[in-house]
Amino acid sequence: MRTNEAATSPSARPLCIWRLMDGKPGHESQTLGLVSALERLTTVQVHTISLAPLRIGFWHWLLKRFAPGANLPAPDLIIGAGHRTHWRLLAARRCYGGRAVALMSPSLPTWCFDTVVAPEHDGLSGANVIQTRGVLNAMRPGEKRAGSTLVLVGGEGKHFAWDDAAVFRAVSQLASAHEDLQITDSRRTPPALRQQLAEAFASSYQPWESCPQGWLHGQLASAEMAWVTEDSVSMIYEALSAACRVGLIGLTGGRGRLAQGIARLERDGLVTRWAVGTNQPALNARVAVLAEADRVANILLSPN
Repeated sequence: MRTNEAATSPSARPLCIWRLMDGKPGHESQTLGLVSALERLTTVQVHTISLAPLRIGFWHWLLKRFAPGANLPAPDLIIGAGHRTHWRLLAARRCYGGRAVALMSPSLPTWCFDTVVAPEHDGLSGANVIQTRGVLNAMRPGEKRAGSTLVLVGGEGKHFAWDDAAVFRAVSQLASAHEDLQITDSRRTPPALRQQLAEAFASSYQPWESCPQGWLHGQLASAEMAWVTEDSVSMIYEALSAACRVGLIGLTGGRGRLAQGIARLERDGLVTRWAVGTNQPALNARVAVLAEADRVANILLSPN
């Protein structure tokens, strides 16, 4: 991996990063992934700014007001994910300088920002757009336990037709085939399915709300295989970032850009899809590691 020589020089000033937080775990995972990747490449000084109590919008940008930055060193990078961060990114940049980096497709035109980092399935393009495979995350591979399997169960959503019975059958088959297996669910998992999982797999089922802090990342880092319901797009990309061999528990009715992105993963041999009503397929023996946060960090540190 190429590093930025100027940034890593002993006399170089640390890279000052303002990390804007909107309180949403998914968005904060994305900014954490990028900030952590930058930390691996150079010396950084990170200032976290919580936006939850702040109402900052167009008028603050127009009047050059961004009170949270008043007592902070001037930023080199201002990073935010989610629509609530967009005007705040721009107001902070107008007041204090630095480069505004928006993660995910913004609600404002891409030219408003210095850099936009967006999943390729969103279809954005431009000189300041970095396309990524999925959204960024903070996952890193760990030491793998041979034969270990993690099952990640999602739930109802607008992109796929959810089927409790089909998902339960798939999880049951996986539990029969793998001794070292852990199962967890999500906020979207229907209550009836959660009850079935708890009753059938008491020793291996971990409800999402009972997971200790860091449990899921630790499991992904050490699991050799991960089976993910097809609707759980973020988990698919986190499993790939953790260097798991990834299988998808297929659902019907997939449509839209997210489904198209998953189809591309399958075509490229990064995941193996288990279609509804078919026998369990063997996972691809090739381990594909996504390191998108590191790739983006390298681009941001590269000379123009």
